[in-house]
Amino acid sequence: MNINYNKTANWRDHPRYPDPAIEILDPRFERYRIFSAAVERLYTGCRWSEGPVYFADGRFLLWSDIPNQRILKWEEETGAVSSYRRPSNFANGNTRDRQGRLITCEHGRRVTRTEIDGSVTVLVDNYQGKPLNSPNDVIVKSDGSIWFTDPIFGILGNYEGVKSEPEIDQYVFRIDGESGALSVVAEGVLGPNGLCFNPDETIIYIVESRGVPNRKILAFDVARDGVTLSNKRVHIDAGPNGTPDGMRCDVDGNLWCGWGMGDSEHDGVNIYASDGEKIGRIALPERCANVCFGGAMRNRLFMAASQSLYAVYVNTQGVKGG
Repeated sequence: MNINYNKTANWRDHPRYPDPAIEILDPRFERYRIFSAAVERLYTGCRWSEGPVYFADGRFLLWSDIPNQRILKWEEETGAVSSYRRPSNFANGNTRDRQGRLITCEHGRRVTRTEIDGSVTVLVDNYQGKPLNSPNDVIVKSDGSIWFTDPIFGILGNYEGVKSEPEIDQYVFRIDGESGALSVVAEGVLGPNGLCFNPDETIIYIVESRGVPNRKILAFDVARDGVTLSNKRVHIDAGPNGTPDGMRCDVDGNLWCGWGMGDSEHDGVNIYASDGEKIGRIALPERCANVCFGGAMRNRLFMAASQSLYAVYVNTQGVKGG
């Protein structure tokens, strides 16, 4: 595939519909591509884009630019981009709770909630008296509980955080929606990164960024108590060069995964059916770190990719809580 990424919309020529950047790899993906919808670049100028989250009530999207210590705001009506928060304490993953408040993982070793009045509440910054590593990605379950990953990526140097020694293992945590109590829900995941639930919240998917020999997307069954995880298994093996990062699930159970590879020909978003088979791909000129669904109908996929923010309309909707 030969795509010119340099001109219209500041990155390529107008594509002939259907957009060749949206690749159908399995007939099951045909229904999700909209014939007259193209991939658009909304903004460029970041150092490392992460954590997009959409606010339908304000028609804007927030996302993190970790090394620049800022959360950016893109306005759907005007296309204007401004600084929402700076410094951001090296903010990474973002989502909204079931009351619509912003929940943020910060490489500054805490998870916060932005209240309606704009004040910031620290939800957690330690486990058993020891500081967290560098909270990475976050989701909110329908019961109000907050689930997040805590790898060491942000404390490995002084670019996406402050270099520090880890004092706890790399866990996947849950903050109870009622009591605020913190508990470990998964351990032994090597470099836990992106995570999301399937539509009925009976399965949670977790990216294992330091998997041996290959990076993986793991799946766990969620017990009826809504807390206990079991039946750990490899859902998707990323291969020797694949780098899955953040992901979100649509209402049909498909996983839309930010992706990069050892070669630029595979950068973008991979789409997997619920059985783990790759059915589609959205080619981007940059490694994609994270995605979210937004727009009034939750049918617009936003993609935070390296230095830029991209979007494309798709014929499905994202599940709530991501």
